[in-house]
Amino acid sequence: MANRLLAALGLALLLAACAGSPVVGDDAPPDPPELSSGYVDKPGWATSKFAVAAANPLAAEAGAAVIRSGGSAIDAAIAVQMVLGLVEPQSSGIGGGAFLLHFDGRQVQAFDGRETAPAAVDEKLFLRADGKPMAFRDAVIGGRSVGVPGVLRMLEMAHKLHGKRPWAELFQPAIALAEKGFPVSARLHALAGHDAGLKGDPVAAAYFLQPDGQAHAVGTLLRNPDYAAVLRRIASEGADAFYRGEIARAIVAKVHGHATNPGRLSLADLAGYQARQRPPLCHDHRAARIYRICGFPPPSSGAIAIGQILGILGNTDAADDPPVPGIPAVPGASWLAPSAEWLHLYTEASRLAFADRAQYVADPDFVDPPPGGWSSMLDPSYLRERAGLITERSMKVAQPGRPGGVRVLQAPMADQPEHGTSHISIVDRDGHALAMTTTVESGFGSRQMVNVTGAPGGFLLNNQLTDFSFLPTGSDGRRVANRVQPGKRPRSSMSPTLVFEKATGNLVMTVGSPGGAMIIHFTAKALYGVLNWGMNVQQAIDLPNFGSLNGPTLLEEKRFTRAEVDALRARGAPVREQAMTSGVQAIQTMPDGWFGGADPRREGIVIGE
Repeated sequence: MANRLLAALGLALLLAACAGSPVVGDDAPPDPPELSSGYVDKPGWATSKFAVAAANPLAAEAGAAVIRSGGSAIDAAIAVQMVLGLVEPQSSGIGGGAFLLHFDGRQVQAFDGRETAPAAVDEKLFLRADGKPMAFRDAVIGGRSVGVPGVLRMLEMAHKLHGKRPWAELFQPAIALAEKGFPVSARLHALAGHDAGLKGDPVAAAYFLQPDGQAHAVGTLLRNPDYAAVLRRIASEGADAFYRGEIARAIVAKVHGHATNPGRLSLADLAGYQARQRPPLCHDHRAARIYRICGFPPPSSGAIAIGQILGILGNTDAADDPPVPGIPAVPGASWLAPSAEWLHLYTEASRLAFADRAQYVADPDFVDPPPGGWSSMLDPSYLRERAGLITERSMKVAQPGRPGGVRVLQAPMADQPEHGTSHISIVDRDGHALAMTTTVESGFGSRQMVNVTGAPGGFLLNNQLTDFSFLPTGSDGRRVANRVQPGKRPRSSMSPTLVFEKATGNLVMTVGSPGGAMIIHFTAKALYGVLNWGMNVQQAIDLPNFGSLNGPTLLEEKRFTRAEVDALRARGAPVREQAMTSGVQAIQTMPDGWFGGADPRREGIVIGE
């Protein structure tokens, strides 16, 4: 099954990379976070004992092998992450960060491995000499955008609490693949060939590209002995091997060594990094039953925005609008789509949620929540009030509310690009589950590849600092909550989510997605499809994508009928159709086990027994 899927994905991705997307709507659409991957219909996977959903079959198999050997969900996630950093380095890796939600059968824990800003930065990090913000791409490429990587410290923390297999054992699948070589996937081929930034870094260019500058052909056996050596050291010495000593010195040298855009990361920043446990942010969702949806709190904006969107929808007539016939992505694929009436309500709710997100959400170690805490933004009375702002006409751009009666002292953050990630969902033999969203931010991060040993390859560093607001203040001089500050974690859209039946506390599903700011919509779509429309996770993932970031209504291209698009425009909404490369992974509880789904827009798969 995995080989057939990879072959089909290869053809679809190569076609997608060669085809231009038509511009439909009022203006040219913004670039999607990652190149479109085409579409390969997937069946969903039923298992009885455990399930591992990951963005690449080699990574999913590594996680499944760990569980077969007696490992926990956390053990499997470590193995999956190390393989993803090898086979899908454009999206995540040890040079980045992650958010992890874990359920041990009794409680939900949230592990924060988000990158932090170096101690030497200030709020003018992304301002030019004339006080204007840098162009986004100019800020991304080089050392300036690199935050202190957090994923290894976070995984080590979680493993100490919930690991069953030895730490060193969990690195062996990635080490073996890095030494022996892995076949270049169609997605890695297309993205490496499309990304001009890789050519500017000699280490990255030598690894990802052939001497003529072209990406390695699909199926090429690619070895990364330097990554294998780094992993072997981390396996034997723990995360300290990464944050101190030779590897840390190589990271700092890379960040400072960029000729035109050096960064400020120091050895002290690396040595001092701390992962955190935070209280998960949970809220009730009423559908056929009452569910308890748990997500990640700030510095993620995901749980708040998803909870607001679903809560506002619950105060409208959205329940009266089931899916309608749409346009299948490929012949024989799912053809259902949300109706224009439902999309109007959803995108208006989205505008309201994203207005609050821009105004209030940032690292809670630096920014106070509204009165009553972050949960005040999910208070039912507040969401009823916000829902009352929705009319038959689109508001186009919403204004932030005042949750908890907050006195607004800060400026909202202006819209800014956000980029790609990867998502892992796992349920082990004990029924313990996790949702982990992991990232290097932009495709291939900062395009800076660290090489420690001199052997070919290495690992990429993140560009996570570009998730901060480039402008520290608004036009009125008030400071932006998500401005750059030393030691601060940038606001994120990552939305790892666990759902429970409120009456029993039983697990219902684990879900999440990559996709920049659209992660919030991709995850909310999957939740609504399963909980409100009674779909299985694969059917919900297959639904066309949509949303609003408090601007135009965004629709996945070629998936909505002209009548639906025209109906939305008739309500006054600007509409743009574009590629939306989600990568949802999800697993749901079934009477006889589990059922997993993987996004047909990427290379993901579910493996279990």
